[in-house]
Amino acid sequence: MQTRFDALIIGAGPAGSSAAILLATAGWSVALIEKQAFPRRKVCGECVAASNLPLLDALGIGSDFAAQAGPELKRVALMRGAQSVWADLPPAEHARHPWGRALGRETLDTLLLARAQAVGATVLQPWAVQAISGAAGDHRCTVRQVAGGRLKQLQAPVAILAHGSWEPMPEERSVQRLARSGSDLLAFKANFSGAELAAGLLPVLAFEGGYGGMVLADGDLLTLACCIRADRLDALRRAAPGKAAGDVVEDMLKRQCRGVGEALDGAMRVDSWLASGPLRPGVRLRDDDEVFRIGNAAGEAHPIIGEGISMALQSSWLLSAQLVDARPRRAAGAKAHWQRDTRQRYMAEWRHHFQPRLRVAAGLAHLAMRPAGAAALMATLKRFPNLLTRGALWSGKASSVTDAAALGAGLQRRPPTTAMPVLHTLLPGEQP
Repeated sequence: MQTRFDALIIGAGPAGSSAAILLATAGWSVALIEKQAFPRRKVCGECVAASNLPLLDALGIGSDFAAQAGPELKRVALMRGAQSVWADLPPAEHARHPWGRALGRETLDTLLLARAQAVGATVLQPWAVQAISGAAGDHRCTVRQVAGGRLKQLQAPVAILAHGSWEPMPEERSVQRLARSGSDLLAFKANFSGAELAAGLLPVLAFEGGYGGMVLADGDLLTLACCIRADRLDALRRAAPGKAAGDVVEDMLKRQCRGVGEALDGAMRVDSWLASGPLRPGVRLRDDDEVFRIGNAAGEAHPIIGEGISMALQSSWLLSAQLVDARPRRAAGAKAHWQRDTRQRYMAEWRHHFQPRLRVAAGLAHLAMRPAGAAALMATLKRFPNLLTRGALWSGKASSVTDAAALGAGLQRRPPTTAMPVLHTLLPGEQP
């Protein structure tokens, strides 16, 4: 098994797999490490904004996405209690891809991972990271095979963290366990067949202590996802002793949002409720980092704006472009220096493109969770429904960080700087 690479990428969600595709296409040897077996369900709203569809084309999965995703999303709504307000979603600038769509993470992530394998990334799955040591220019990563328990040490000058917000690195786990409070936001998601929701409608839900959304995704399945404060969930569970948390959340959503009850009338839940958390919205980039961060490892917006997948895909593009442009061809001693400079440029671009989305999401989330704020928001939107359209623009629904066609062509034109790695996915029990 190959153990030395140009880059180690930890996490094979949309961010990690996209970065692996881009770097491998540009000639880098890449190890992509993922502890979960695919396909797997994930707590996620599953919306892919229109601004990302040209990126999916350039990544090589655009046609597969188009063949499997749900209907085009052209309208947005805010639902609270018995009230609803509707408005048009803004179309994206790309002529072929004006509207976003939804695709289950079990499908999207598998498509991206398969593409990463096809272009030459070495995939270790399911393998878990045990420790990362070293520094920029000489990272060492100890990984453990989930099923067999074998340990391997990988080495690369570049390390990229692309893990989910609920899958922290080993050194972060004890901190996350200790930092719990009633204000923590816990995430829930379930899929339903036979639901009644207008095709192309993207409802946002506001209720006391939380917020959520619905969308029709692939296979005519409705995805219902929400975030709820831990203390609010505790109160609901005390009022319904013996009931599972997901069932309590579902009952509450039907009571507090008439639109949810109408959509689920006669519907059947597919599989169980998924739960995860707590959410930690905010920026995770650090000036003293020795690694690069993309996706939720870089920063996370309140999911009320449904931009998680967008930020994952687009941050991987931002970083990959910087890395390919800055790739040194001099002695190994320059690696730490160029990584520091590259990281500073990337972080500046990340903040420029994504911090406005974090601010919009935080403001909307805090209004939606508070009865007085949600009532004022609903009253305002009833008078000015086009503010929903403006809000979608402010949250990044119609804009991307880059021209996907130009970036894709530029990456593919670059001559390989290293030999392409041998394609090899390590399965449980397989000998390297």
